[in-house]
Amino acid sequence: MSSGKILVGFLAGAAVGTLVGILYAPDKGEKTRKKLRKEGKRYAEDIKDSMNEFMDDVKDKFEEVKEEASGVAQEAKETVEKLKKNAKAAAN
Repeated sequence: MSSGKILVGFLAGAAVGTLVGILYAPDKGEKTRKKLRKEGKRYAEDIKDSMNEFMDDVKDKFEEVKEEASGVAQEAKETVEKLKKNAKAAAN
């Protein structure tokens, strides 16, 4: 299982646990709604931060793959050039 799925599962579980705890707490409705808003904002920020981190990781991995592909393409080009030279030399 990917770390992204684990992270989302953990955050969802924590959010549900907090929500259930707040709903069953013996507070007045107004106080409970304030708690829900506060916790909702906190979880939204956590999710936003996690997604930003995930996107940064994806961008970094993309750049690594891009650089590696560029290197492989350059090696292939050099190999083709060598083969052409060897073919010309063998033909003469």
